[in-house]
Amino acid sequence: MASIYQSIEILSKEKGIDRQIILDAVKDAMVLAAKKHFKTNEDLEAEFDPKSGAVQIFLLKKVVENVEDPLNEVTLDQARKLDKNAAVDTTLRISKPTDALGRIAAQMAKQVILQKVREAERENVYVEFADRVGELVNCVVKRIEGPDLVVDMGKTEARIPKKEQSRLESFSVGERVRAVIKAVDKTGKNAGVLISRADASLVQRLFEQEVPEIYDGTVVIRACAREAGERTKIAVQSRDRDVDSVGACVGMKGMRVQSIIRELRGEKIDIIEYSEEPVTFATHALSPAKISRVNLVDVENKHMEVIVDDTQLSLAIGKRGQNVRLAAKLLGWKIDIKSEEEKRQEAESALNAITIAGAPVSVLLDHGLNDSLVESLMANGVPTVERLGSMTPEELMAIEGVDQDGLEKIGAAVNGYYSQYDQPEAEAAPIQETEQETVGETTGEPVAESETAQPAAESIEVVEHESATIENAETEPIS
Repeated sequence: MASIYQSIEILSKEKGIDRQIILDAVKDAMVLAAKKHFKTNEDLEAEFDPKSGAVQIFLLKKVVENVEDPLNEVTLDQARKLDKNAAVDTTLRISKPTDALGRIAAQMAKQVILQKVREAERENVYVEFADRVGELVNCVVKRIEGPDLVVDMGKTEARIPKKEQSRLESFSVGERVRAVIKAVDKTGKNAGVLISRADASLVQRLFEQEVPEIYDGTVVIRACAREAGERTKIAVQSRDRDVDSVGACVGMKGMRVQSIIRELRGEKIDIIEYSEEPVTFATHALSPAKISRVNLVDVENKHMEVIVDDTQLSLAIGKRGQNVRLAAKLLGWKIDIKSEEEKRQEAESALNAITIAGAPVSVLLDHGLNDSLVESLMANGVPTVERLGSMTPEELMAIEGVDQDGLEKIGAAVNGYYSQYDQPEAEAAPIQETEQETVGETTGEPVAESETAQPAAESIEVVEHESATIENAETEPIS
C-alpha cells in the first residue's frame, strides 16, 4: 500500500494536480471495488492512512431503535455487540477486509484514478486558459491527426482544426506556430484548448506586436474582417492628430506590414482609415475601387447602395465578390453595388412604370362620371384612363352596367379629362382677340377722354422725355 501513496505523490507533481483530488479518486475506486467484490449496495466508506499508505474499507450503519432499512440500519443491541459506546442516531463503522479485493480492486482503482486525473487536468486547463481567449501564443506542432494539428503549448496540448487553418499554410511536426486562443472547453469530444490561424484576431495581435503606436494606444484598431489565405481589411484610427494611423501600420517602406504578410504566408492586407461617417467609411473600405456616390437606403437596418463608374464595377466587387463582402463585414452594413449604367436603367424602368401605370379611372369622377360606372370599369379590368381611352365602343358596351347613356357619359368624361391639358392654349386665344378689338376701337372710332386713355398719353410723354435726355447727353461735351 505504501507504493500507492508514493504513486499518488509522483502523479500529483507530474500533472500539477492537487494530491487530495487523487486521494479522493483512490477512495472512490476502493469503494466501487469493494461493492463489486462483496456484491452489496450497502453504504461503504474508504479511508487512506498517509503514514502507512493503507486503505481501509468501512461499512456504515445507522443505529436506530426500530429497523426499517436492514441494509443501512442496525438496532442498538446489535450495535453494542460491536461497539460498547454505540448510541441511537449515531453511525456504526464496521471494518471490512481489503486483502480479498485483490486484482479487481487494483484494476478498478486504476480506471477511476485515470478518469479523475483527466477531469482534474481539464479543470486546470480551463481555469488557466478561459481568461486568455484571443491571446497570441507560441506553440510547436506535436503531431498531425488527419486534417487537424495537435500542438504543444507547454503545460497542455491544443488543437488546430482544419477550418481554423489558412489554405496557404502547411506545417510539419516540430515546426513552430503562432496562433490565437479561439476557445476553451472542459467537456465534450473536443475538450481542451482550441487555437486558430484563420481568425481575424490573429491579424490584430500581430499588428499590436509590430506597431508600437497600436501597442501604446495611440492608434486603435476599430474593425477587422478576414478571409484566411485570401485578404484582410483592417480599419485603424489615430488618437493623435500628428500621427498618421495608416502610415504607422504600413511602416517605413512597408516594413511593418510586410513582416505580418510574411507571417501569414503572403496574405493580402488592406489598411483603411476608420471614419464615424458610414458614407466616408464605405468609400475607404471599398478601396482600391473609386466610388461615385453612396446612398443610405435604410439607416436603421444598416443598408446602403454604392454607385460606381462602369469601369470600376468589377474592381469594387472583387474576385468572387470578396472586396464587397469584406467591406460589408468591416462596416457591419449590407452593401449593394451598382454601376452608373445599372442605376440609369433602374431610373428609366421606374419612369416607364409610372408612365405605363397612367391615371386611375377614379379621376373621371371630377369630370362627370358616377361611382357605379367607375366601379364597373375597375371590376372589369379597366384601371386607368389610358386603357379606357384605347377601348372601342363595342368593348365598352360589353361591360356589365354600361349602356348607351353610360357610353356617352364615359366619352364626355374622357374628353373632359384630356381637354384640361389644352386649356392654356384655349385661354391664350381670347386674350389675342381682345387686343385686336381694342386696337380696332382706338383706330376706327374716336375715343372719348377716359381713365383708360390717360395712361397711354403719359407713356408717350415719358418716352419723349427720355429720348430728349439721351440726345442732350450725347451733345454735351465731356469734361
